Amino acid sequence: MQIYRVLADAVLLVHFGIVAFVLGGLLLVLAGNRAGWHWVNHLWFRALHLAAIVVVVAESWLGMECPLTTLETWLRVQAGLPGVERSFVEHWVARLLFYRAPGWVFTLAYTLFGLLVVATWWVYPPRLRKNAEDD
Repeated sequence: MQIYRVLADAVLLVHFGIVAFVLGGLLLVLAGNRAGWHWVNHLWFRALHLAAIVVVVAESWLGMECPLTTLETWLRVQAGLPGVERSFVEHWVARLLFYRAPGWVFTLAYTLFGLLVVATWWVYPPRLRKNAEDD
């Protein structure tokens, strides 16, 4: 059942990548606008970033577990792993992703972060690419 463990680690890495995109995307928009990087306001980037945080906020408000967490857990069970045994990837990435706190803390944090992302649409509105110098 090694394949399930490898797949579970892959799901965890994808999850980490999405979290990095959500957090890093906002930092890129803020820093990129100050630095004059036009690409950070391309509509495709901003819409994808907004969609990602909207999903996180919606899951939180609906009390849903992230489907990636559910899939990873299922894969680990299929691999016959108890909850305590962890691979190297799971140990380190999970430590960065998962924290213990009451649910309302996460709902509040995700909502405030989502509102900050929405606010950047007013301060730095996204735009369609008009010419080559926009890159």
